[in-house]
Amino acid sequence: MTEILILSGKGKTGRRVAAQLDARGVPYRLASRSSERRFDWYDESTWADAVRGAETAYLAPPVGPTGLAQAGRFVQQASGLRRLVLLSGRGVGGSGRDFAVYDGSLELESVVRASHLDWTIVQPAWFAQGFSEDFLRYDVLAGEIRLSAGTGGEAWIDTNDVGDVMTTALLDPSYVGQVIPISGPRVLTMSEIADELTTATGRSIKYVDLEPAAHVAELIEHGLPQEDAEAVRDLFTVIRNHRSEYISDGVERVLGRAPRDFTDWARETAATGAWEV
Repeated sequence: MTEILILSGKGKTGRRVAAQLDARGVPYRLASRSSERRFDWYDESTWADAVRGAETAYLAPPVGPTGLAQAGRFVQQASGLRRLVLLSGRGVGGSGRDFAVYDGSLELESVVRASHLDWTIVQPAWFAQGFSEDFLRYDVLAGEIRLSAGTGGEAWIDTNDVGDVMTTALLDPSYVGQVIPISGPRVLTMSEIADELTTATGRSIKYVDLEPAAHVAELIEHGLPQEDAEAVRDLFTVIRNHRSEYISDGVERVLGRAPRDFTDWARETAATGAWEV
């Protein structure tokens, strides 16, 4: 079996796919700016060498409209690949998502569908690990989750479940040509998330509902480029507008088990020391 190429292999999902492939003894190769074969989404001269020798790839695109457009260009140029599993977003192409970041994801999905590749598209809800491994961790440590999600809810998913689904899709050809939406088992508002994290961590954590413009300003202040900050705002606007309050059964359909609940994830993550300073 040829190596599976994991693009963005050091990200939250790529690391978990790599761990699952390791556990199954499946050869793989990580592709990133620091890998042996350097891969940079914004340097197209690195693409051909990174792909050479691989027939199957896992693609987690970069954030933002520009990054999504680059991922589409990559797919169009990926000669040699035969199989691709794409990380997309839940609700892409659905109503109430008239934003550039969703347009970019929809265009990338369209490029993948129109390609010569045997494709699978997995569409997860927001990752629970955003609160422990990403920018929202600092909000948890500060005791204030500052977002523009209003009173809307999301069916947050454990990223380990995402990695398990991705790995199965990579290895099982029966998922070729399928779009697989996945989520956690229940919808939680941001205030409910704050309560869950308060219980799990023993810290006092509250949700501060920002106006969308204020949210963008804070993200830029913390170093995010404006385009990416506006993309994050728009993603949370979908939650704010109550467009994400539904459950997707893809985890159970692919893995034959229920997805892990946020309460269990938060308790077990707290036990690892993820929120200790």
